[in-house]
Amino acid sequence: MSAASVSGAHTARNAVTAALQDGGARLRMGIPGDVLALVCGALTVLAFAPFGLYLLASLTLAALFWLLQDISARRAAWRGFLFGAAEFAWGVHWLYISIHTIGDAPLWLTFLILAALVTVMAVYSALTCGLAVWLTPRAGVVRWLLVLPALWTVFEWLRGWLLTGFPWLSLGYSQIGSALKGYAPLLGVYGVSLAVALSAGLLLTLLTARVRRRMRLAALALLLAVWLAGGLLANVRWTHPSGQPIQVSLIQGNIPQTIKWDPQAFRPTLALYRRLTDAHWDSRLIIWPESAIPEYADQVQQDYLDPLQRAARAHGTQLLIGVPTENLTTGAAYNSVISLGGHDGVYNKRHLVPLAEYFPLPKWVRRWLESMNLPYSSFTPGAAHQPLLEIAGYPVGVSICYEDAFGSEIMRALPRAAFLVNVSDDGWFGDSIALPQHLEIARMRALEAGRYLLRDTNTGITAVIGPRGRIRESLPADVRGVLTAEFTPYAGSTPYSRLGNPAIVVLASLLLAAGLCMRFLRRR
Repeated sequence: MSAASVSGAHTARNAVTAALQDGGARLRMGIPGDVLALVCGALTVLAFAPFGLYLLASLTLAALFWLLQDISARRAAWRGFLFGAAEFAWGVHWLYISIHTIGDAPLWLTFLILAALVTVMAVYSALTCGLAVWLTPRAGVVRWLLVLPALWTVFEWLRGWLLTGFPWLSLGYSQIGSALKGYAPLLGVYGVSLAVALSAGLLLTLLTARVRRRMRLAALALLLAVWLAGGLLANVRWTHPSGQPIQVSLIQGNIPQTIKWDPQAFRPTLALYRRLTDAHWDSRLIIWPESAIPEYADQVQQDYLDPLQRAARAHGTQLLIGVPTENLTTGAAYNSVISLGGHDGVYNKRHLVPLAEYFPLPKWVRRWLESMNLPYSSFTPGAAHQPLLEIAGYPVGVSICYEDAFGSEIMRALPRAAFLVNVSDDGWFGDSIALPQHLEIARMRALEAGRYLLRDTNTGITAVIGPRGRIRESLPADVRGVLTAEFTPYAGSTPYSRLGNPAIVVLASLLLAAGLCMRFLRRR
């Protein structure tokens, strides 16, 4: 190649680079950049179930990081807010079904509640972006590889904890089908989120023209290492079988939410569950979903539960049944799971859903809700530490519905629990993306624990999930049926089940401290 050709190639490359930088600067200024933040937030939902485009999580986050260049901290916070608002407006729009369609709340109140939730959720990404720019005014690898990944992880953890927590759409859940899931048994879902955020920063470093070539090559090598290490870790067996396979039958009654609590449907519902149970007494364990019996247990004890228990004992089968219970002395009501047929016991739901299962509101607000004929419950949270139920000679970690979104709480049962059970009623959300999203969360819990997780729901998706987060057997939504399968009790501990969320919070804090130290040294 001639010297003129080489010179021409360099000139062309410089022209393209300058054009990209100029176009990027123009796009990052004003409304177009804000619109792009909205688009990226909405596209992030496609990384989660049921879409499963997990690479989008890193790509859209990298685009958001890029949009934070050459703008003020206030502007960065606004773009972070737009990203989060778009993500949650689409990602949890299904709450409209439970609040308005099924809950029969007025349309204006429904939109008010949804707007408030989306606003609060968007504040977390706003704080992440605003603080990152404020702490590192100059964009570069310190911000992209240390400060932003650390802040993103810490604020995701805070979102899952503050104000009772709402950990839905944590980025780590989107990676249940990718190589990054290998970090889950070590650092939990937030550790996977950190890997996603770090991947986003590495992508941005790799594609940014202003970064030196040597740094871009290092970013490429580190990006490959992060994903390769995740893939290798995904093949590590942290736990081991501790007994013979057990046959279980998971009953999916598919009772429509609109009639479930109708008094006229009460007796047919009881008859349905008894009929489906009678056909599967050959199973060692039979599970019914959350509030399968739409009445307090003491109201059906003599004429329904007692005969059911006698039949279970006669067949050598144990039952786990979702049913509300009541303390007749104190009047406290609980969302519970009871065990019949063997070692009888009860588990009371600890982590209640605010504004659904309990109302942390003044009495006058609750009276106002009653005056509007809005259906709501007022359960009492169960004790923080409850004895584990025992099934077929093994301790079991039970959770109810929304509780499985809180990994640190599920891990309380470990390492004693040989398997996990989650009963739920996702009929509140219709046939929406909430169902596969919730199943994705349950898969993460099984992976973090290194245990089988038996998930039984009223309307679907019912599934048997293996210790590596894979679905072994399942029933689709809106189908009435019984899923019969075998699972194996497990023993041992994953690092996450021993360390919990504090480990990833400490790691993220160390990254943030390292980033700030590097910035200080550069200024010196």
